[in-house]
Amino acid sequence: MKNFFGEFKKFITRGNVIDMAVGVIVGGAFTAIVNGLSNYVLKPLINYLMFLISGGKGNPLEAVYTFLHTVPQVDETGAEIAGTIDLTKSIYIDWGSFINAIINFFLIALVLFVIVRTINSIRTKQDEIKAGIRAAKPTKEEILEMKAAGISLRKREEVKAFLEAKAQKKAEEEAEAARLAEEAAAKERELNPTTEDLLKDIIKILEAK
Repeated sequence: MKNFFGEFKKFITRGNVIDMAVGVIVGGAFTAIVNGLSNYVLKPLINYLMFLISGGKGNPLEAVYTFLHTVPQVDETGAEIAGTIDLTKSIYIDWGSFINAIINFFLIALVLFVIVRTINSIRTKQDEIKAGIRAAKPTKEEILEMKAAGISLRKREEVKAFLEAKAQKKAEEEAEAARLAEEAAAKERELNPTTEDLLKDIIKILEAK
């Protein structure tokens, strides 16, 4: 029994179990927010739009039925009331509720998409800011280089000028390396022309004649 409670304590204090519990609680609250926005903000707007489309006669989706078997309503004496249908006893396909369920699904999906997209955008910006902060900090090699050059890390202007000069030098070296690579590729192509190059040369000779 002691081992059982010991294992149980170890289980409930694991990080992943706590994270899962927090996720379930936050997920439930998040679902309530999404449903609230869908049911109390967006759906009323759509119902009002449908009300305007129907010319003020209500939501046309509320009474879209295909009756498979109808049972008329009866009065207090049990006599059938002509021209009436008892929906509680009739068999019918409720297209209106089905269409409303589809609309509700798309509303919830849209709200969820907007919220997740906003959160991802915020996270992306945070990652960019963190990357910028990390890039602004000198590496160990750069610290050693600055110490060798007699630059103190407390002098921010000198450190900034050193890092900018190093970044510019690196960019110039990369540009020079790219230029040399292009020249080498061009020379290689001159020595070993492709079929396309030979055709172009033949066309130029024919045009010159």
